[in-house]
Amino acid sequence: MDKLVVTGGRPLVGRVRISGAKNAALPLMAACLLTRGKNRLTNVPGLRDVRTMGRLLDTLGAKNHTRKDRIYIDTAEARGEEAPYELVKTMRASVLALGPLVARRGRARVSLPGGCAIGERPIDQHLKGLEAMGTKIVLEEGYVVAEAKRLKGAEISLDLVTVTGTENLVMAACLAKGTSVIKNAAREPEVVDLCQALINAGARISGAGTATITVEGVDELSPLDHRVMPDRIEAGTYMVAAGITRGELTITEAPLEHLSAVVGKLKEAGVRFQQTPKGLVVSARRAPKPVNLITGPYPGFPTDLQAQLMALMALNNGSAVVQETIFENRFMHVPELRRLGADIEVTGSTAVVKGVRQLKGAKVMATDLRASACLVLAALAAEGDTHISRVYHLDRGYEKIDQKLGAAGAKVRRASEPAPGKK
Repeated sequence: MDKLVVTGGRPLVGRVRISGAKNAALPLMAACLLTRGKNRLTNVPGLRDVRTMGRLLDTLGAKNHTRKDRIYIDTAEARGEEAPYELVKTMRASVLALGPLVARRGRARVSLPGGCAIGERPIDQHLKGLEAMGTKIVLEEGYVVAEAKRLKGAEISLDLVTVTGTENLVMAACLAKGTSVIKNAAREPEVVDLCQALINAGARISGAGTATITVEGVDELSPLDHRVMPDRIEAGTYMVAAGITRGELTITEAPLEHLSAVVGKLKEAGVRFQQTPKGLVVSARRAPKPVNLITGPYPGFPTDLQAQLMALMALNNGSAVVQETIFENRFMHVPELRRLGADIEVTGSTAVVKGVRQLKGAKVMATDLRASACLVLAALAAEGDTHISRVYHLDRGYEKIDQKLGAAGAKVRRASEPAPGKK
């Protein structure tokens, strides 16, 4: 098991290139199951979750191989119907195979999903939508078994905004007979990226990026050939890294058009932004000003950057309030930040962060993907060494983060540590 050892107190100075978005690449890989033939995805990040999705596609008969940042997925012989527990338990995005399998194969057996332990994330909206399209669904032994001779277009009003639910239903509707209308749909850029890839493959989709998406079903889709959008969460994380270390980073391929809420809050905190021919220059020279924050569905402030901003606020020159509205357990990083010297009090879904002058290195443990990033950011600003264990979470969502930070002047190294219970 790996850990990261970070020696803090060094301003980051240098260039960082943003990788393709994990949350866009995974549904695009699942969407290949809608096609028959050779699909190509480019700008794919080299992440643990991407490799897990590749193994899932293998079990379904879709041959896939990777060359640098490209994945080639041949679905000509993909006849499998089951997404097994062993794979789905490690990655919630595996449930995205459900819609394509029912639409393309007429049957799916998919384990109930796992992933980060940040709160309850049921798939009832996925199932509700598929049932509206004529799917017979049975839950047996921890698996969703879904069957339909051919899906039929339907009007689906989601009870809450769900990104993976919207993606699953859009993919299923592409091969349904008739027209489907998905109301209260997620508006996230990753949903739009998926829809554009499907449109290029022959799907008839309108309204992507709005709360109502209309899909007119077709008989078949051509193989996908698509470049994955840049990762807005990774970009936001490195923006915070520049601010918390009071450094200057030139960030290339940052999808600024999708980061207005994040940039707005960072500017409010005193972080400076300048667009140049070489990239976006993000810098800071002083302790951050206090910023109050409420997470929300896009275009609101993303819950996936809440922990990172809290790390920045740990050093603010006053008091900040952070309210989490998406996941009920997304403050698990708070006890670990306190180990570094942060002054944070949590009441329900609200955290009050009283700024301190200095964080100090300690041994901490990552609890989920974004909490991992939060601890790395805090460690970069802390005095002394911070040992961050369980960084396998980090490897699920950040490509070569230790190398990227090292190239910008951070002192960070990866080391092995014994498994729990062993010396």
